[in-house]
Amino acid sequence: MQSGGSRNDRQNRGRYRAGGQLSTHGFEQTPGRDAAGAASARLAGHRLVPLATALVQDDGRILHWSEEAEALTGWTAREAIGEHPAQLLLADDGVDAGERLIGKLLAGRGWSGTHPVRRRDGSTAELEFHTYPVAGPDGRTLLLATASDVHALREVESDLAVFDGFFNQSPIGLAVYDTDLRFIRLNDALARINGLTVEQHLGRRITTVLPGINAAEIEAVMRQVLTTGKPVVDARSHGRVPGDPRRDRAWSASYFRLEDSTGQVLGVSSSIIDVTERFQAEARAARAQERLALLASASARIGTTLDLQRTAEELIEAVIPRFADFATVDLLEPVVRGEEPAPIQPGKAVQVRALAVGEAYGSSLTGAADQVGGTTEYGPERTYTQCLRSGRPLLKPQVDEEVLRGIVPSEDRVAPGIAAGIHSYLLVPLIARGMVLGGAEFIRTRNPEPFSAADVSLAEELVARTALAIDNARLYRRERETALTLQRSLLPQEIHRTLGLEIAHRYLPSSVVSEVGGDWFDVVPLSCGRVALVVGDVMGHGIRAAATMGQLRTVARTLATLDLPPEQVLGRLDETASAIGDGQFATCVCAVYDPVDRSVVIASAGHLPPVRVDPDGTAHVMHLPPGVPLGIGGGAFESTEYTLPAGSTFALYTDGLVERRGRDIDEGIDLLARTLAAPGRTLEESCDAALSALVTDGTEDDIAMIMARVLPVPSDRIATLLLPNEGPLPARARRFTRATLDSWGLSTLTDYAELVVSELVTNALLHADAPRRLRLFRDRTLTLEVSDAGGQPPRLRSSAEEDEGGRGIHLVSELAHRWGTRPTKYGKVVWAEIELPYRPG
Repeated sequence: MQSGGSRNDRQNRGRYRAGGQLSTHGFEQTPGRDAAGAASARLAGHRLVPLATALVQDDGRILHWSEEAEALTGWTAREAIGEHPAQLLLADDGVDAGERLIGKLLAGRGWSGTHPVRRRDGSTAELEFHTYPVAGPDGRTLLLATASDVHALREVESDLAVFDGFFNQSPIGLAVYDTDLRFIRLNDALARINGLTVEQHLGRRITTVLPGINAAEIEAVMRQVLTTGKPVVDARSHGRVPGDPRRDRAWSASYFRLEDSTGQVLGVSSSIIDVTERFQAEARAARAQERLALLASASARIGTTLDLQRTAEELIEAVIPRFADFATVDLLEPVVRGEEPAPIQPGKAVQVRALAVGEAYGSSLTGAADQVGGTTEYGPERTYTQCLRSGRPLLKPQVDEEVLRGIVPSEDRVAPGIAAGIHSYLLVPLIARGMVLGGAEFIRTRNPEPFSAADVSLAEELVARTALAIDNARLYRRERETALTLQRSLLPQEIHRTLGLEIAHRYLPSSVVSEVGGDWFDVVPLSCGRVALVVGDVMGHGIRAAATMGQLRTVARTLATLDLPPEQVLGRLDETASAIGDGQFATCVCAVYDPVDRSVVIASAGHLPPVRVDPDGTAHVMHLPPGVPLGIGGGAFESTEYTLPAGSTFALYTDGLVERRGRDIDEGIDLLARTLAAPGRTLEESCDAALSALVTDGTEDDIAMIMARVLPVPSDRIATLLLPNEGPLPARARRFTRATLDSWGLSTLTDYAELVVSELVTNALLHADAPRRLRLFRDRTLTLEVSDAGGQPPRLRSSAEEDEGGRGIHLVSELAHRWGTRPTKYGKVVWAEIELPYRPG
């Protein structure tokens, strides 16, 4: 409210106060109308109604004339002071009555009413007057008069009536707060919302009146509005109020700052509506949306691999902590062992193994049995067992000690569960193809919301996806193990020591592709100390590729033992692969090493070239005629011969070792060569180094690799006799054989060996151009070989009783462990093996 006054009034403004209170200057109000009935100003919205004041002395003359009086009548203080009010303000016909009235007022108790007055410009204005007789300092009676424009007052009163009606009749809660955020006014609707009377609010702050709601947040918003002047719309509050102490409610409030016409901040006003139903609906929608988002993200995450444990971990990662504070995925023990799950029989306990465990906030629920890989047994009476037997979810929205006792496997787990704060529990069986594989447990400790029916539906969907992925992983693992077993059974089970050659090998199944491949290697001992090294790769994956690999390996081994050269071995393998059909193709490399002259003959069928490292550390690729893959048919294969110095190394391998996405295969071969060239490693260490350098993040294909290092052959293992075309060659050969075997400590074999050598040399003299060389080779057996220039191999033939010849090869076949022939560049070699005597240790 606001009042005004003239210069004199401003000088004397401290001399008296309305309401008859004694001022510091001794003015005292005489008995009259109560001053509380007159307002010093009227407020309507932001409008101020000017209030004119005048002071009339006892002789009827104006003593004081305020600025508001000047504005209201047009008469200035200079013109008004000293004049009679009636003469100044009334029409001529009303002056006398006005003077009499003023006289009465000076002697009476005051008066209030409306009366028309004349303005200085001659117009008329209806004013509302309030007069008060007051006592002057000298005892004289003075008349204090106030006046306001009736029209302006009526507008203000109308506005106030509208405001009061809106404030009191509105069903929306309304409140006004001062700058200290205390209630100074509120309507009955807000009082009913809060469950308190209006009087219980006034003069108090929200934090005191409503401690059960988020009052601190509300006051922070109100302070922001006070500071910035920017309104806030739809600020949410929630909690419990005295009117409804057992139920959480929610409200939407809008706040704006109150200011007067001068910009002074008076406080904050708010409008409040109850939005509990909408809040709950929004909360339900938000939870549903959150569940959908969880389901979508989990669906994309679960089942990304064909690994049992990783699939279970993906479910745990999806639900912790968004859905549960603690969760486990357990599989029945037979399922973990790879067996087909069987129905859980009544009265039988179940044993499960923890496949994945997850907890949030350090809930301390994980015990020894809950560790990954730990096993737990549930008795037939346990709720867990009954749930798995029924195949239906088990929901315990509220968990107390009694409920927990039926859930946990043993009594000693109850107290830790209660201490950890378990208050809601959900168990969903893992079911795939109608078979129960295990169960997934979900527990809430810190999350205050109990599991609901909607949560059960979500958990069933997530667990169903997980169960399907686990079942697929289980079936894949079984098929993979079957294929691996088949493949490993087809690979060499033991690599025999080979004279003059150190051999190391590696086989690594694929770690990424869902099925095993058809890579293989083989080390085939041949006659005369030679050895065949074979590495191949059947295109494709799976059991069929492994089966094809087994067929090709068997044929290759058989062909190699027939002493066929590598190019002929590949030619026959090509025919075999073509006969298999169904687009079964393979690449292969075959090498035959002879330790006597350290020569290796290599042929390739579309395979990667071997890598060779010389004794000085120089590494290079052994370039071969490429050939076509096996199974295409009609391809011609060529062999290349190398002579290797002692200490050199060569490696045969499949493309799984050197081929990677984003890397050229030549780069992989170069890396392999650099790795093998590193000095100071054993052959086994070189194999490990190659795998470490080239297989850093798993492999998408199988890997087969053979590494061989050339060793010098001890002189006491080989004896050679050149056979010139003169003299008694059989006798010379027998003497050389006897002397050699005596020096080797094999004199017990002399008779047999002499007879076999004599027959081989004689056969060469009769049926070939002439024998060239006799060589004795001692390794796992004693090998006797005679080389000649003939191309026709000897053969067993029937001889009549009267025939003088034809029995030599029969004699060799009977005396030798085995015998055979192989072609050479200059003819052939006929050999026979005699088993060495057994020597313990």
